[in-house]
Amino acid sequence: MNLSIDVLEKDNCSTVRLSGEIDVYTANKLKTRLIPLTEREGTVVEVDFSQVRYMDSTGLGVFIGALKSTKKHSSHLKLTHLNRRVLRLFKITGLNEIMDIEER
Repeated sequence: MNLSIDVLEKDNCSTVRLSGEIDVYTANKLKTRLIPLTEREGTVVEVDFSQVRYMDSTGLGVFIGALKSTKKHSSHLKLTHLNRRVLRLFKITGLNEIMDIEER
């Protein structure tokens, strides 16, 4: 259960590159890094899932919290490069209907 989080910031865009697994063991680490980025008004937070091998429902909770934070702080969350397995979680829960998700 390992997750690497790299954040690149340029102008009003923060790109969060994730690598590894998002689960009960790593979700708090992700939440601690992601939520503060969404609290900056006018910021676009783009999360790159291209190196995420696995995500469980705990990870979904982090992204629901991030989405709520973007609504509160007038920022924007975009999820990119989701593999089929991870995208399926968002589709099963209907979150793909309310989140900005770019498939692989």
